[in-house]
Amino acid sequence: MPQIEGPFNVKLSPQPVHEEAEGKFGRMSIDKQFHGELEAASRGEMLAAMTAVKGSAGYAALEKVEGTLAGRSGSFLLLHRGLMDRGTPDLSVTVVPDSGSGELSGLTGRMKIEIREGGAHFYVFDYELPPIS
Repeated sequence: MPQIEGPFNVKLSPQPVHEEAEGKFGRMSIDKQFHGELEAASRGEMLAAMTAVKGSAGYAALEKVEGTLAGRSGSFLLLHRGLMDRGTPDLSVTVVPDSGSGELSGLTGRMKIEIREGGAHFYVFDYELPPIS
C-alpha cells in the first residue's frame, strides 16, 4: 500500500446550527488545499461538540477532495471521526467506499493528520488504487 505525505492548509469558518443545537454543537465549513503527491482542494462540513469535562469532545466531518493523486485526476470523499478523551486524541479519516471518480475510481485508504512544529498541518495518506484499465 503506497504511503504519501505532504503539507496542507485549512480554513475553518463558523456556520449557523439548528436553533435547538445552539450552545451544544458547533458547525464549521472546511476549505483545504493539499500539496505534494496529493495536489487537491477540498470542501466540507464539520459538526463538533464539547463536553463538561475539560479535554473531552467529539467531531464528525465529510469533505470532497478534488484534484490529482499520484498523477491521476478525479475526486473522492473523506469521512472524519474524531474523539478527545480527557486530552487523548483518537482520529479516523477514511476514504468513503466507492466515492472515487475519474481516474481515482476504486480508491481506498486512510489518512492521518499531523500538526508539526510551528503548527504546520501535514497529511499522511495510505491508499490503494486499481490499475487504470
